[in-house]
Amino acid sequence: MKLIPFLSFNGQTHEAMAFYAKVLNGTVTSEMKYRDMPPMENTEGCGEMPPETLDHVAHSQLEVGQAILMAADSPSGPGEGSTTINIDVESVDEAERVFAALAEGGEIKMPIGETFWAHRWGFLIDRYGKPWMVNCMKQP
Repeated sequence: MKLIPFLSFNGQTHEAMAFYAKVLNGTVTSEMKYRDMPPMENTEGCGEMPPETLDHVAHSQLEVGQAILMAADSPSGPGEGSTTINIDVESVDEAERVFAALAEGGEIKMPIGETFWAHRWGFLIDRYGKPWMVNCMKQP
């Protein structure tokens, strides 16, 4: 299991991650804009992306040695300056176990399920008000 900080910005992810890469001598290893994402199922309540946000960053990953930092521009949900912990697990069973345990007494924002990038992904606010994502990634 890996715990990965996930930063949320308001249209500044590309600039911020390039800055962090320079300062930390790291490399931005992936970046995807909202317009490049395939349609997602099970996104009730998310609605359509506003046209002005289609060129915002949906996912960015910075690697510095063995450390990883992820970020995205958030058109809804936690806003600019927020931090979410992303838990990267090895199996679907572990993803579902961890998600259920963290969700107990909290609020599920996106139920855990399969996405184009993960066998399982879900987003929740725990009973203490902290945002978490649980990922069981598909291998490229």
